[in-house]
Amino acid sequence: MGLEDLTNILPKLAIKSDDPNVLVGIGDDAGVFRLSENIAIVQTADFITPIVDNPLDFGRIAAANALSDVFAMGGEAKTALALVMHDGANVPFDALREILEGGYEKIKESGAILLGGHTVNDLEMKYGLSVTGVVDPNRIWRNQGAQKGDRLILTKPLGMGIITTAGKADMVTKVALKEAIAFMSRLNLYAARSAGAYDVRACADITGFGLMGHALEMIRDEISFEIEWQKTPYLRAALSFASIGIAPGGTLANREFAKPNVRFEKALKTEEELILFDAQTSGGLLLAVADNQAQRCLDAIKKAGDESAAIIGNVRDRGKAQIIVG
Repeated sequence: MGLEDLTNILPKLAIKSDDPNVLVGIGDDAGVFRLSENIAIVQTADFITPIVDNPLDFGRIAAANALSDVFAMGGEAKTALALVMHDGANVPFDALREILEGGYEKIKESGAILLGGHTVNDLEMKYGLSVTGVVDPNRIWRNQGAQKGDRLILTKPLGMGIITTAGKADMVTKVALKEAIAFMSRLNLYAARSAGAYDVRACADITGFGLMGHALEMIRDEISFEIEWQKTPYLRAALSFASIGIAPGGTLANREFAKPNVRFEKALKTEEELILFDAQTSGGLLLAVADNQAQRCLDAIKKAGDESAAIIGNVRDRGKAQIIVG
């Protein structure tokens, strides 16, 4: 299912509540429900099919991907339930055990507690988590809220979807795949925790809809985003694979959907465009931070270990396009 499909379906569901304690519902990275004046719960669920062959790595990536939604709301993960769809015909129980071990490793690293889970038989292996976290109701990060003049920080490089697609075709080097796995396995906890000391106006984690798709979700009628291609971090191997036409179907769908809302001030090569639209798994955070705090925020994020993080653009008045790439 692509971004366009969800855009058409979600409004028709009309899932709304008159309860004033529902602070965030459909349309953001996670739901938020206020329990008290100072505490709200953040709730999310996500699971994926295997994108790498190693079961431990798959478990780590899937867990990091699910936990990320809580961090993208500015929250702390507290509990998790494992969601397992087991393909018993093709995935032996030893591999399943390693998947769960990899996931547990990341749950524990996040500070959350695994309470249990649910397993069903399926024709294709899937694994993920339902995660509950907490956040101060007055300090929730929404995907909308960016203001003119804000700077845009991306905390992980792009191109991981292209790399894993090349990996499925046995075309990627061990070094390039190891680099991508390391980024996908890294929790966004550290970047979010570092950014929490600064004036974050909006945030989204970059996953299946790619940088351009998730950026579009963050834009309102009165603003647009300006992205600087030369400052945008990406995996170099991904550019090489994209140049010979290797990209996941989601990346191509993202490009078709989002490109009409993007204006390129200078022409990019097709492979460079694909990087910007690439469907990520467990990608980084895109943060809109007040201009006078953005550099200090970036320095803190880098110091915490996300050394590829970069200021990649800014928020400006709405023009003829929602996103301007220069």
